[in-house]
Amino acid sequence: MSLLSYGVFPKEVPIKDDEDPSSPEGSPVITEKKSPSTKKNTSKKRRRGDEKPGKASRMEQEEKEMKKLESFLFGNLYSPVEFGKEIGSHEPQNEGAILYGFDRSPVDEVEAYEEDMTNLFGGQSKEERKPVWVDEEEERTEVDLLAVSRLRKLRKEDGEKVISGVDYVSRLRAQHAKMNPRTEWAEIKQEGTGLGALGEDSDDESGITSAHGFGDFDGVDVLRSNHELVEKNNVKLLPGLLEYTRMMDANSEEPSNGPINSVEFHRNGQLLLTAGLDKRLRFFQVDGKRNTMVQSIFVEDCPMRKASFLPDGSQVILSGRRKFFYVFDLIKAAVDKVGPLTGREEKSLELFEVSPDSNTIAFVGNEGYILLVSSKTKDLIGSVKMNGTARSLAFADDGRQLLSSGGDGHIYHWDLRTRRCIHKGVDEGCLASTVLCTSHDSRMFAAGSSSGIVNIYKREDFLGGKKKPLKTVENLTTSVHFMKFNHDAQILAICSHMKKDSLKLIHIPSFNVFSNWPPRYGLRYPRCLDYSPGGGFMAIGNAAGKVLLYKLNHYNSA
Repeated sequence: MSLLSYGVFPKEVPIKDDEDPSSPEGSPVITEKKSPSTKKNTSKKRRRGDEKPGKASRMEQEEKEMKKLESFLFGNLYSPVEFGKEIGSHEPQNEGAILYGFDRSPVDEVEAYEEDMTNLFGGQSKEERKPVWVDEEEERTEVDLLAVSRLRKLRKEDGEKVISGVDYVSRLRAQHAKMNPRTEWAEIKQEGTGLGALGEDSDDESGITSAHGFGDFDGVDVLRSNHELVEKNNVKLLPGLLEYTRMMDANSEEPSNGPINSVEFHRNGQLLLTAGLDKRLRFFQVDGKRNTMVQSIFVEDCPMRKASFLPDGSQVILSGRRKFFYVFDLIKAAVDKVGPLTGREEKSLELFEVSPDSNTIAFVGNEGYILLVSSKTKDLIGSVKMNGTARSLAFADDGRQLLSSGGDGHIYHWDLRTRRCIHKGVDEGCLASTVLCTSHDSRMFAAGSSSGIVNIYKREDFLGGKKKPLKTVENLTTSVHFMKFNHDAQILAICSHMKKDSLKLIHIPSFNVFSNWPPRYGLRYPRCLDYSPGGGFMAIGNAAGKVLLYKLNHYNSA
C-alpha cells in the first residue's frame, strides 16, 4: 500500500497541441496557462461559436476535462481505489516538468509472509517470520550510550560508545527480558507438536487430538485421566508450633494514615483490598516480594469501617457510620452511592455480611432488626427481628441460613427462604455476644463475647439442642472483636482491639493455641485478618496503618 502525495503544479507547463483529451483516467491532466489577451480572444470565440453546430462537442470535451481534473485532485468518487496500479504501471509520461510523485512506504518493500501449510501439519517452520514493517530511520540513527548514565548498562564492551538504532532496540529488548522474565507455567513446549503428529497413523486410542501449538506436556495429561485438576494437601496441620515466614508488608508501597479496619483477599488469591479510617480503599497485588499497589480510591464522606468483596469478585461493598453505603465496581472502576434504604431510619450501616452465593447483603439495623438487601439491585428485600439488639452476623449453608447474636446472649438461626427463625439457643457463659463466624463448610461456628470467651460449636449439634460447646477458649482477657476460620477450618484466629498483640491462632482439630504465636514484635494492636483462598498467605491489619503479611509454610498455594 502506498500513500499518494499530491504535488503542486509548476507555474509554467509546456503544452502539446496533439494532447488527446480522451486520455485514460489516471494519467496526469495538463492545464494551459493563458495570457489575459488570450482569455479575451477565447471568450469572444466562445460567444461567436454559440451559434455554430460544434458547440455541443466542445461542451462535452470541457466537461470531460473538468471531471478528470477533479478526479486527479480529489480522487475518484465514483469507483473504489485500487492500490498498486500507480506503482506497478510503466505508462509513458509526457516530457517536461514533474507534476506529481508517490511516497512508497516500507510496507511495499517488505515481502508478505506466506504461511506454509506443510509446516502447519508437519512441524514448526525453520525460517523466522519477517517483520511486517521496518523503520528505516533505525539504521540511520546513532545512539550515544555515554550521554545518559542509565544507558551505560547496555554496553557490551568498555570502550563502546556509539551504536546504531537497530542494535539499540535489540539491546533494550534483551534488557527488558532480563529484568522481567516470563513465568514458566505460561510457556508452551513446542516439541512434538502439530496436527500431523496425531493423525490417522497415531497409536493413541483415546481419540483426543491436541490443538496446534499444544503438544504432549510432561506429567499426567489432564485430558487422558480422571485425576483431580488441583492436587489437595491431605497432610493435616500439626498442633504445637506453627511454621510461618514473615514477608514484606502487603501495603508497604502505600501504608494507611489511619487504623486498618478491613483486609480481604480476592477469590484469585493475588488481589488484596485494605480499607480504614483514612477514607481510602487500596488494592495490592500480593506476591510476598513486591506487593505492588494496583489502585487507590478516595471516598470523601465515608471513613470506612468495613469493606468486603462480593464472593463472585465483581464488586466491593464499603460502609461506615453513615446511613448509606458505597459499591465499587471492579470492572467499570466506578463508585456508586446507595441509600438511605427505603423505609428505614438507621443512622449507621457499618456492620454487614455478604452471603457466599453473592445474592444477599445483611446489615445490622436498629432495635434488633437485620436488613436484607439484594446484591444485584441494592434494594431492601426484607428484614428479620431479634428480641435484643443485633451485634454480629454470619451466613451458613451457602447463604440459605443466617446466624445472628446480640445483647441478649442468644444465637439465632434464620431460614432466609421463609424469613423465619428456625432455632434459638443460649451461648454458654455469654452475657453479651460481640462476634460470630462460621467455617467455609458450615460445619462449625464460633461465638465471641464481651468477656473474652470464645465458644466453638458444631452447628448440627447446636441445632439439635446440644448447648455445650466443643471447646471454650479463654486466652483473651478483653472483648473479642474479630474471628476468622481459614479455608479448611484447621485454624481459627481470634483477636481483640483493646490489648497489644492480642491475636491468637487456634489449632481446630486439637483445640489448642499455637504456642509460638503471636510473634514477639511487630504485631502491635491487630484489628482485622484474612487468609488467602489457598491458605498460603495470612494478612493482618493493625491500628498503625500497616498490613502485615505472613506465609504459612504448611500450605502450598495462595
